Amino acid sequence: MMDSIGSLPFLWAYLALFVVVMLRSNATYWAGRGIAAGGRKTRLQRYLDSASATRAEKAVARWGAPAVSVSFLIIGVQTAVNLAAGLGRMPLRRYIPATVVGALAWAAIYATVGLAAFDAAVAAAAGSPLALVLLLILAGAAALGVHLFRVSRRRTLDRAALDGCPAMNPELDAGPSMPRP
Repeated sequence: MMDSIGSLPFLWAYLALFVVVMLRSNATYWAGRGIAAGGRKTRLQRYLDSASATRAEKAVARWGAPAVSVSFLIIGVQTAVNLAAGLGRMPLRRYIPATVVGALAWAAIYATVGLAAFDAAVAAAAGSPLALVLLLILAGAAALGVHLFRVSRRRTLDRAALDGCPAMNPELDAGPSMPRP
């Protein structure tokens, strides 16, 4: 299929890729929504309605849109993020614009150099065990970098929340005091 799309003029190839990725990402999102809805009618309901799942749904609803858009640029992550958005019941008013942005970027990359670069990386890895090891190390380093970035951001947010908490910093709650009788 990609060979036939690659033989099209750029505009038609771009539009075809955009439609394909929109259909695939939305099908994955709706599969996640279906799993979440079906799970609420089984023993999974107690987990799906737990406090942690509710917090996760709120986080996906609020911060998931940038993750959805960026996921289109990372091979192997897009399906997981779109499924998580569906499982987390991300509102469509946030999901659809994020998907459109990501799909536009994905189609642009794949209609131009993306497929050629991916094919070259796979061919290099297939032809040389060393190249395969280097490719795996690079992928691992990228995953580690994303993880460390997320951890440092979470710690920064946690520290900011603790610094502004009156229970942890009584001097913050030292408003006007009442004289004792």
